Amino acid sequence: MSVLPPLRLGVNIDHVATVRNARGGKLPDPLRAAAIAAAAGADGITAHLREDRRHIIDTDIEGLIRELKIPLNFEMAATPEMVGIALKHRPHAACIVPEKREERTTEGGLDAAGQHNHLKPMITRLRDAGIRVSLFIEADPRQLDAAVALGAPVVELHTGRYCELAGAAQRAELSRLQKAAALCGKLGLECHAGHGLSYADVGPVAAIPEVRELNIGHFLVGEAIFVGLDQAIREMRRVMDQARTAGPSA
Repeated sequence: MSVLPPLRLGVNIDHVATVRNARGGKLPDPLRAAAIAAAAGADGITAHLREDRRHIIDTDIEGLIRELKIPLNFEMAATPEMVGIALKHRPHAACIVPEKREERTTEGGLDAAGQHNHLKPMITRLRDAGIRVSLFIEADPRQLDAAVALGAPVVELHTGRYCELAGAAQRAELSRLQKAAALCGKLGLECHAGHGLSYADVGPVAAIPEVRELNIGHFLVGEAIFVGLDQAIREMRRVMDQARTAGPSA
């Protein structure tokens, strides 16, 4: 059996900021969470600066850019404001996600196919600045083709539906993710995945050969309440690596 390439773990620290903002003040500090994540084995940090600043705020991004020793994945809506912030700070990566004011968290993938004319100039500006652009999309061939047409080198497949389902429905959704990841390989796209993943369901996604990175946040911050952030991340790393070593199930 061939050895799969290493799988990176991006830790999303948004909901450390959510807890801080619930009361106001400075604690808990997302930058401290980022440092703990890096020490525990995270390969990168993800932070979503929403238009309404409901969790991560501008000073968090400034601090992360200043202090992080591992790559920052800057999640952002496709707006002139967010493009300007990305170009100012020049994070390692910018992941363009759909954003609606009324949603609790990102719901579903970006319609890259339907927003070509809106997205194309933004993606071009980000890429020209040396920022790795990714698109958070559904496991849909039409959206993958759109990513290629837009010049985005990376896609992140939305795993939220897979995590919410069970039994045969979940297996069908996993198959859809597997087929989309395989198509990424044929199209020359780097394939990432994320949203809603936990210890219970990360294994089959981690075992998909073409997936190179997982971005996980809410579960890890929640688990940290009980066991601490360091242990939560180390356990996620262990489960991912174990599944990666075993490879896809027959």
